Amino acid sequence: MNISLQIKSLLNEAELYRAQGLFPEAKDKYHAASAMIHKIDKLKNKDSLLKAISGKIQSLEKKTEKVETGPSSPELSEKGQNLIKSLFGENDLQKAVALAKFGQFERAIVELEALLKDDVYRVDAGKNIIRCKMASATVDDAIDLYHQWHSGDLFSGHQLESIRTYLQPIIDRKGLDKTLPVPVSEKDEINAGGDSGGIEFSMPEPEEEILDITSIGITFTSGTHKGKMVEFDVNFQSGGTLSLIISKNDEGLIDELKNGDNLDDIQFYSPIAMFKGTAVVANKTSIDTGPKQGDFCLDLKVTST
Repeated sequence: MNISLQIKSLLNEAELYRAQGLFPEAKDKYHAASAMIHKIDKLKNKDSLLKAISGKIQSLEKKTEKVETGPSSPELSEKGQNLIKSLFGENDLQKAVALAKFGQFERAIVELEALLKDDVYRVDAGKNIIRCKMASATVDDAIDLYHQWHSGDLFSGHQLESIRTYLQPIIDRKGLDKTLPVPVSEKDEINAGGDSGGIEFSMPEPEEEILDITSIGITFTSGTHKGKMVEFDVNFQSGGTLSLIISKNDEGLIDELKNGDNLDDIQFYSPIAMFKGTAVVANKTSIDTGPKQGDFCLDLKVTST
């Protein structure tokens, strides 16, 4: 691999680490890329690249400081939590995710666990429980929960594999020497039941509509940010709906976005791939209560990938 591709690879890895909240690992990758760029004497945009990377590192340092010193999310009253559900969710899954967006993880997990009984919501509910565990506790708690699900029979092999392929890359990037057990496939379960002498088969489960998205880059086509790509972390996901919590300090970045606006040039980042697509602004709301008061919630509906 030539040095240019090595630098691009390091920057891509840094972005994926950053999107997963793995700030020390992301900083290491940015420092490694910066060191390689310093060695290239004839690079025309050397100074601008180094300045951009330095800005990324400073941003990560600020985020790390907030994580280490910031207060934990307080629990709202039951009345306040119910208000959040009614304002920001149309179905049971969206209502549970809305609670998580506002930092109400304990209540969100209870409601998501109830949805595990519903085959329609099971996988999305499971992934969002994992997200809540990582946001409110540790990755080890998420790993323990996966092992519980693996030893039970709530999830089919296909469903549990979808959760495993979401969680395992996060474990790997944290440098944890832990490998999640691969679930027994439905085919293996049939074979384990013994050979009846006939042929058995089952209808395959449908493929997921969209990969898990950790962050996105929006290229604005109008307004003060026209022609610029702005990157945002994806805080929660419900199928093809991505939820972004935008700090009140960054309100200007989304000031010109309105409900129903089409976004025709989006870069999606997942734990395993980067790809382009389109989305529509499903909802843009100001958060007027809870630990995220003053911030904004931007919900995007992915329309193509």
